[in-house]
Amino acid sequence: MGPVPFCGMVLSDLGADVLRIHRTAEVGKPVNPVLARGRRSFAVDLKSARGVSLVRQIVDRAEVVIEGFRPGVAERLGFAPDVLRATNPRLVVGRMTGYGQTGPAAQRAGHDINYLAASGVLGALGTPGAPPLPPLNLLGDFGGGGMLLAVGVLAGVLRARASGVGQDVDAAMVDGSALLMAMVYGQLVRGDWPRERGTGPFSGVRPYYTTYECADGGYVAVGASEPKFFRALVHGLGLTAAIDLDRQSDPSTWDEQRRRFAAAFAAQPRDEWARRFAASDACVTPVLAPEEAPSDAHLAARSTFLVDPAGNAQPAPAPRFSETPPARPESAPLPGAHTTAVLTELGLDAEDIAALHRDGVVASAA
Repeated sequence: MGPVPFCGMVLSDLGADVLRIHRTAEVGKPVNPVLARGRRSFAVDLKSARGVSLVRQIVDRAEVVIEGFRPGVAERLGFAPDVLRATNPRLVVGRMTGYGQTGPAAQRAGHDINYLAASGVLGALGTPGAPPLPPLNLLGDFGGGGMLLAVGVLAGVLRARASGVGQDVDAAMVDGSALLMAMVYGQLVRGDWPRERGTGPFSGVRPYYTTYECADGGYVAVGASEPKFFRALVHGLGLTAAIDLDRQSDPSTWDEQRRRFAAAFAAQPRDEWARRFAASDACVTPVLAPEEAPSDAHLAARSTFLVDPAGNAQPAPAPRFSETPPARPESAPLPGAHTTAVLTELGLDAEDIAALHRDGVVASAA
């Protein structure tokens, strides 16, 4: 489940000691090299009473447990939050689901697209007269899911450290994606948000807030909403004599604006426009592919991406802190890479550890 590994990655990036519990059957299988970075891995059979007992011992030493099961599954496995807090009262239990722990849809299967559909997000995405457009799985799985779970867990830890009392964090992707739409729902209350999909101010319908194709097939993003930025855009395109700056927000001029902007951008390749607008406040940016972004001069100067010796890039930890030096996350471990080390930390001797491996209760990466 993407949101839970993402939450673990974020917490690890921020300095938490994160231990991932893998199933023994996952040992030897590949992991996502970015989402799994910076943590340790313990492979155990949770259908075994001995395996459950080992994980309970680990939980007793933890501040946080995060799970992504459907409601009721953790309880059936022996990890009900109240049971865990009977021996670890400060424990914060983060519970990641699509529809939440309660409600008529709580047990329903779904994915990012379903949760966005239910929360009103998907219905606002896309162009007029066309079907709603899924935004990858960023708004449900990661923004409204894993990131919201991380925020909730951190808030729970702060309270537990102050009060000595843990609690559950019910992080549902329908809740989180709805929360990300706070601005839109606020504008709906005021009557400022159009009900037709693809006609809102940030949907691309306005010619000064959209994308344009360039001569080489590349694209630029234009976000010149404010008059001073619009003026810089028009000047940079050489259209000062053709565009009425005072009628920027007049919808009756938008077709003409769009036609002239499109023709101008189509006359030069993407990187030429990037060069021309590099020192301008016209809010014109080349649309970079994921494999191009790490080479962007600004992002490279900020070390927004980490690049390994083989040239593979991944997003660096964020945000930045003034007093905490940035850390380079350790590479993602194979499932079960730290099983023996964790068992040793629990006080088991070599003979006991060997028996657990032999009986299939735990497993280690080769």
